[in-house]
Amino acid sequence: MSSLKDIARAISAAERILICGHVMPDGDCLGSALALSLTLKQLGKQVTTAGPDPVPEVYEFLPGFQDFRVGSPPEGEYDLLIVLDCPVPERLGNGYCELPLRNMVVVNIDHHSGSSSFGTFSYVDPKAAAVGEIIFDLFDLMQVDISLDAAICLYTAIATDTGSFQYDSTTPATHRRVARLLEIGVSVSRVNLHLYEEKSRAAQLLLGAALNTLSFSSCGKVAWMTVTRDMLRGTGAGDEHTEGIVNYARSIKGVEVGMLFHELSDGRCKISFRSKENVDVNRLAALFGGGGHSRAAGCVISGELKTIEDKVVAAAVSTAGGRVL
Repeated sequence: MSSLKDIARAISAAERILICGHVMPDGDCLGSALALSLTLKQLGKQVTTAGPDPVPEVYEFLPGFQDFRVGSPPEGEYDLLIVLDCPVPERLGNGYCELPLRNMVVVNIDHHSGSSSFGTFSYVDPKAAAVGEIIFDLFDLMQVDISLDAAICLYTAIATDTGSFQYDSTTPATHRRVARLLEIGVSVSRVNLHLYEEKSRAAQLLLGAALNTLSFSSCGKVAWMTVTRDMLRGTGAGDEHTEGIVNYARSIKGVEVGMLFHELSDGRCKISFRSKENVDVNRLAALFGGGGHSRAAGCVISGELKTIEDKVVAAAVSTAGGRVL
């Protein structure tokens, strides 16, 4: 594995930099990418941040989001490609997954357990609570000043990927980093208002529809919900509005594993896994070609929705030590 010093040198040597994250970007992916973009522009670099999917509405308060390019990979020549929060190149999405093959230096920064080592320089730290923590440490190493705008992005990255500091991945070092971001001027109440207390009407209607599908295993240790394309159309919601719904299944007393089955537009199904204490859902997701973290993971499966549900629920119940209905 490369070191952060190697990555700092690669950034220093580059002039035109392209920053990309995974499909359907979340708070850590976007927060890290935007913080890095803002800071490298501050250093005089020409930076483009891009991805195939738009910035979810909930993250439109992040400084720099308006400069995030959506759609096909941007044209032009770049010295350096920085890939964030992607365990495998395929997670970059159509068109973007081929970027690491271009004639340029590639930096891969990630924190997922089991992440593949790709790129000219690869730094993967599964102990990091978020990629935002790694970017924070990179800024420290580069001895650059973190602006308030970049600090807001980093706080969002860390807060969202730790479940508001509730997950086991949260460490004393996590809080020390966040303390420094607060000293820069980040308003916790303002960021949390945007993240958790200003949901759109469509998002709340979708949540209600999803809760109507709530199901339990006979042992009570596994709970799951489903979001179909019809539900999205009926509520006026988009794929982005499914974020966080899985936590309602996880939060039920007695439930060890919560899951959300999200029917995608291409006919595949995205499954989100969350657990409390005893189940490593990273291993559960790996059974279906996915991955993530011990308490939060996911995968995407092709097939008929009901068949997928039956198969995944059976595996989750077995993993949780219960029995299927």
